[in-house]
Amino acid sequence: MKKVSAYTFFLFFIMGVLCSCHKVAVPVSTELTPDVFPKDSEQFVQAAGPAYVALRGNYGVEYFFQQSFSTDEGIMPARGGNWYDGGQNKEMHYHTWTKDNGYVNGNWYWLAATIGATNQAVSILNKNMSPGNFKQTTLAELKMVRALAYFMLMDNYGNVPIDTLYGDFSPKPNVPRAQVFDFIEAEISACLPYLSNATGITTYGRPNLYTAYALLAKMYLNAEQYTGSARNEDCIAACDAIIQSGKYSLEPKDGYLKMFYPDNGPQTKEFIFAIPYDPTASNSFPFRSVNLHSRYDVPRSERAKFALPFTPSGPASTLPEYYAFFNDANDVRNGQWLTGLQYMNDGITPIMVTTTNQGYDQFYSGADPSGAYQYHVNLTPDVVLRQDEAQFDAGNDEIAWNMGYRNIKFYPDGTSPNRNQNNDIPVFRYADILLMKAEAILRGGSVTNGQTALSLVNQVRAERTTTAAWSTVTLEMLYGERTREFAWEGWRRNDMIRFGKYEGHWGYKTDADVNHRIFPIPTNALTLNPALTQNPGY
Repeated sequence: MKKVSAYTFFLFFIMGVLCSCHKVAVPVSTELTPDVFPKDSEQFVQAAGPAYVALRGNYGVEYFFQQSFSTDEGIMPARGGNWYDGGQNKEMHYHTWTKDNGYVNGNWYWLAATIGATNQAVSILNKNMSPGNFKQTTLAELKMVRALAYFMLMDNYGNVPIDTLYGDFSPKPNVPRAQVFDFIEAEISACLPYLSNATGITTYGRPNLYTAYALLAKMYLNAEQYTGSARNEDCIAACDAIIQSGKYSLEPKDGYLKMFYPDNGPQTKEFIFAIPYDPTASNSFPFRSVNLHSRYDVPRSERAKFALPFTPSGPASTLPEYYAFFNDANDVRNGQWLTGLQYMNDGITPIMVTTTNQGYDQFYSGADPSGAYQYHVNLTPDVVLRQDEAQFDAGNDEIAWNMGYRNIKFYPDGTSPNRNQNNDIPVFRYADILLMKAEAILRGGSVTNGQTALSLVNQVRAERTTTAAWSTVTLEMLYGERTREFAWEGWRRNDMIRFGKYEGHWGYKTDADVNHRIFPIPTNALTLNPALTQNPGY
């Protein structure tokens, strides 16, 4: 059983209680108000819960799709109309999204709701908690949740409104991205003195001191994109604060893949901040709040192999351009992929599917379309829109359903009673800290503590491959290393933009408009807040 602190576990269930008190049309004696709730330490934990539940929202599914399907990392074509979903997946691939795209709308709403839930929790707790260290730490943790949400909002949408006051419903204009950056930086800096430096189960799922430094490092590494000015020295200093703490370390070669297993959690020594998922937790508000990687990543023919309680869909795969980075036969990170002929877990028994001639190939033109056809499942690298390119459709046959290599980094959870998985999803890992510092040095920052860009990259590679250490490192080589290290972890779009790769060509995508480095302000947001101004190019 996963070891998650009672504090974190309880947060999953409290949102329904707190939300219900705002749905009552007339005053009733049992209504929860700040005058009667929260009043003690247990209730303070409950009052903080909505912010964490909200943060868990889209992170494992819709947010990942937006970060991955807009890059060379992931693609989800339609198959006989399945997964077309109003064209949102096609638009992500072609970079033709509009302000009405489902992911563009949904993720803005999710992040805005997380900020709103945090504003509410901060307001209530600031009023009801007695002064002291517990109050300061609790409020600092909540403000870090808000800072993370603002970071993702800024990273994806550029110029966004700033609102930290609960109960103020006046329209707020979006402000320049550099100003949002400054706001987030100031928020994090103000939290630093009050955040816990404890790691492991006591702070798992909540931001600690090192979460703050990790977020600062990520901001500083991307500062030139956000503000026009490089902050490489600041990135290195933030990374050093984590490295010199000695609180984290790399998982060894035989532990890399296990980091993402269903039983991961506070014992994972690389996780600086992770979002916990639990199939038994309530997922009713404000979003699905689930990890559905098995559903989207596993081919439908491999239910028995992974002992899943449902038939997976497996519509999401990678592109050959991305998989080409996994070219080291000695690298343990290759194990996160399903490629080629498929076998059961014994590595011997082939996975066989029985269908018809036309079920295997919908374009079969022989004399016996309904004749039985049995084949050994073979995942092929290319995704070909055989049925209808305009509808982003590969076809609705076995050939189509086996197109594309699949990523199972978040290993399928056969213990779950439903499609949700137990695998917690890391936001910040120690490997990222080492590689961010290496990149900041390569971009002009100073070597500190005797750690060069080369030594830092080789430190990571020593726990990932038995291939000899590198004798030199360039930004291009580092880009490849980040590709291998953080596949399927939601950082691909961020990396591609920073390395100038986002306007490239992959799959069927040829768009090179730099305006598409950020997404448009969604239609719903513009309707609700007339003070907003649409982003350039939209």
